[in-house]
Amino acid sequence: MTFSSLHASAVDVLARFDARTDADDALRHTVLAFLDAQPDACARSNVPGHITASVVILNEARTHVVLTHHPRVGEWLQLGGHCEGTDATVAAAALREGHEESGLADLVLDADLLTLHTHPIRCSLGVATRHLDLRFRAFAVGAGTPELAISDESNDLRWWPVDALPESAEHTTVAHQVRAALARD
Repeated sequence: MTFSSLHASAVDVLARFDARTDADDALRHTVLAFLDAQPDACARSNVPGHITASVVILNEARTHVVLTHHPRVGEWLQLGGHCEGTDATVAAAALREGHEESGLADLVLDADLLTLHTHPIRCSLGVATRHLDLRFRAFAVGAGTPELAISDESNDLRWWPVDALPESAEHTTVAHQVRAALARD
């Protein structure tokens, strides 16, 4: 695969995104315009900003969500990261990140975009840039809360009750994502 196929998949998933608020629709149009202006928008080397892929992982009962304590951000967040040239789509990138960062082998991904977000960050490029994060939903197959395996990309990794997110979570976006994941059939 190539970054051009990732770029095309990002445009496709955004074109199909059912924005539930005017703010989400405005952000969708902003990200589409960014993709139009930046052919390398899915490559982490794209300094003006780049597409990232995240996944909100719920257990089958929809009672718990996996969150990672991010070492750079210092807060509990959903799993996710940069797209790679080997990812077929941005949804596949989100699924790969979910597998890598949780250790969960059996995830079922909803390939429709759940939410999106953009934020400034100083990532591995060493300069200020912007992440345009496309967020998906997945379910961990198995009863209860399947065992997690912490990766070297995390300070901690846990299942959290969806109605009792940790105090140090970035509540504005994490709670929004969990609500969106639970609201979707």
